[in-house]
Amino acid sequence: MEVWTLIMFETRKYLILPVSEESKIDWNLVLGTELTRKNADGTKSFIKWEGDTPSFVSNLTGTAGPYTHSEILEILNGSDWIIEEEDE
Repeated sequence: MEVWTLIMFETRKYLILPVSEESKIDWNLVLGTELTRKNADGTKSFIKWEGDTPSFVSNLTGTAGPYTHSEILEILNGSDWIIEEEDE
């Protein structure tokens, strides 16, 4: 990965939230348009943004973070976020 790409990702912030809070997200203020990745039991996901923390974040409950790119990668590689694929 190129150095400028790493620097770009390090300016992003990530917030873990319960999927039940999805209706409170202002998708115009974050990167992405839906919760694309959920934890292993399907109860949590995360959002990401660049710059200042979006104002709606203060209305969310049950959150963790914000985290840097390197911190969220470590969390997402943990057992709570690894989904084992079933053999067919």
